[in-house]
Amino acid sequence: MDSRNLIPPSLRITHSSIICALVIFFTLLSTSAFAQFEAPEFEKVTKENRAEFEEWMKDIELTGRGLYEPTVLDDQQTNEIRARLQAAFGDPTQKLEDLINQEDFRLGKAIQFEYWFTVDDSIPMMVLDWNGPFGSGLTYAGASQYIDLMPQIKRAFAQELMSVESLGNYEDYFYSPEKEQWYIVKRENGNYKTLKIESPEGMSIDSAN
Repeated sequence: MDSRNLIPPSLRITHSSIICALVIFFTLLSTSAFAQFEAPEFEKVTKENRAEFEEWMKDIELTGRGLYEPTVLDDQQTNEIRARLQAAFGDPTQKLEDLINQEDFRLGKAIQFEYWFTVDDSIPMMVLDWNGPFGSGLTYAGASQYIDLMPQIKRAFAQELMSVESLGNYEDYFYSPEKEQWYIVKRENGNYKTLKIESPEGMSIDSAN
């Protein structure tokens, strides 16, 4: 007699039932992982916490991979994105005046603003302008070990900024190496302004850098 016939039909496990169970398991697993990042939380790193964040980041490799997929935010002028960032997260983590007097400063660091984030308390991400008020979109960087999650994180980030209804006011400095020109960039009373200025007090750029 076949020993399998001694097992009650209700307790028999077939190959098809095992496959079905595995499909359900992995579907639930992937759904759970997706749900974890459906609405990720972005916590801005404050200016005062930069050193702590940099210490945490010293062994983490940053990359733009996974963050190239276009979103509606990439088509927006950077000055408007800056106003949305101000409304959503407050002042930048650092601006040009925070960088210019550092010993390792180079013209390539002549950005208008940088925002640093921890996503869901564990994933680092940075966004910055690439050409001050004369560009569109942002430059993104994230931890290389989270490349697979970055497209979804970027989409969620763009969605959060585009949902801002009341844009914020701000005032930044920007230096264009190509034009060798200083600017003050601001939004006030609903208007954007980009004005040529002389080198701000205490802020000078050596063109040899």
